[in-house]
Amino acid sequence: MDMTLLAQTVSLALPAAWLTLGVRDNILYPSVNETYTAQVFTMERMEADYPDEYARVAHRSIKSRKLHKAAFGLVVAAELLTTLVLWAGVACLLLSIFGSMVVENARTVAMLGAIMFTSIWAMFTVVGNHFSYWFCHEGAQNTHFQLTLWGLGNLIFLSL
Repeated sequence: MDMTLLAQTVSLALPAAWLTLGVRDNILYPSVNETYTAQVFTMERMEADYPDEYARVAHRSIKSRKLHKAAFGLVVAAELLTTLVLWAGVACLLLSIFGSMVVENARTVAMLGAIMFTSIWAMFTVVGNHFSYWFCHEGAQNTHFQLTLWGLGNLIFLSL
């Protein structure tokens, strides 16, 4: 058995499992994360804690609940699709371990999932930056950055 291929499979299965739990919670308990998504869009924490800085960038805030909910729905859909592709990549890598699939094809599917995973978190960082979320959502920014690095790590590892 190729230990690198096994390690790549496990390495991809971990973010797939992590995101599966996140998607589950976003579907079953949407108000938990949707509330914070709305707070980033409205910049309400920044307005309360940093009123002078908020005044400079207040024009960026989005107050529409319809847009908040639509954006959250788009995120959940992207996470769900990414989860499915990640698990497909894991399955393909497993098949390639047992000789039932060409390794390069399996890694292609796996890398697609890793690209999607990385892109979600990188986009959270980019969009969050637009709304100056580092002022009052530092934990979220740090988490998104670390998840981006996790995805990048998988991409690098899968390219070996």
